[in-house]
Amino acid sequence: MASRSDVSEFLKTRRARITPAQAGIREFGRARRVPGLKREEVALLAGVSTEYYARLERGDTRGVSDSVLSALARALQLDDAERVHLFDLAKATSPAGPVTNRVARPTVRPSIARLLDSMSATPAYLRNARFDIVMANGPCFALYAGVLTPDALPLNLARFLFLDPRAREFFIDWGRMADDITSALRVEAGKSPGDQALSRLVGELATGSAPFATRWARHDVRFHVTSTKRLRTSLVGEIELTGDALDLAGDGLTLIAYTAEPASRAQEQLDLLISWALNHAETEPHERIPR
Repeated sequence: MASRSDVSEFLKTRRARITPAQAGIREFGRARRVPGLKREEVALLAGVSTEYYARLERGDTRGVSDSVLSALARALQLDDAERVHLFDLAKATSPAGPVTNRVARPTVRPSIARLLDSMSATPAYLRNARFDIVMANGPCFALYAGVLTPDALPLNLARFLFLDPRAREFFIDWGRMADDITSALRVEAGKSPGDQALSRLVGELATGSAPFATRWARHDVRFHVTSTKRLRTSLVGEIELTGDALDLAGDGLTLIAYTAEPASRAQEQLDLLISWALNHAETEPHERIPR
């Protein structure tokens, strides 16, 4: 997954988005032919030679120190997610040592399964870093009616979003959702360059979806903790909820939970969904774990 070209393109795209004015550099003479900073300007801001920075921008991270990477992050005005991604890429492409990849647990812990089931008033699901939804509760099946069923698990949310035409109808803010998932997959690709399942997923999406390929080429990365989700459901129509992501340390899983503002129209709709879920409770186990 992560390669020298990923390091190169990430640094180039970050350099291209910063204007000299944003970097505190005064310009004299003719206008620039290309946007962003020049290599020598990034090198000056980071306190390294132009030749050394040019080597890094070619993807050669041999022997690069944390202090140099931190200086580059400051020079390129990277946010927290981008800074972590730069370090991950440098580690993944450096020949200094083996890359250790995180391995997700093969099963959901019983206590986590009980926690999910106990959230009777909150639609929630568990997903792994590749966006495979591996477990969901009754309210979530009601919220995702027509899209997500117990027998359909695991369902890959990225594959659904980019390759299933129903996704543009279901996710009202499809473009923002597409940006978020692509950037999250970029983050994971930097963390786990040896994840073959992730590599196959990215390849499938890149060849099957032009919108994904375009977004993937931007090399954007973000941390996603909370966001507003607008869904067009089959049971209650359009609904606006807040989605929060809670990472389960050591499990390789993330819990996604949806809530509504108290006394809002969305809360009334959510109450209807929960009532429907209670009246149509599934009796079969709904856990399906990808092998």
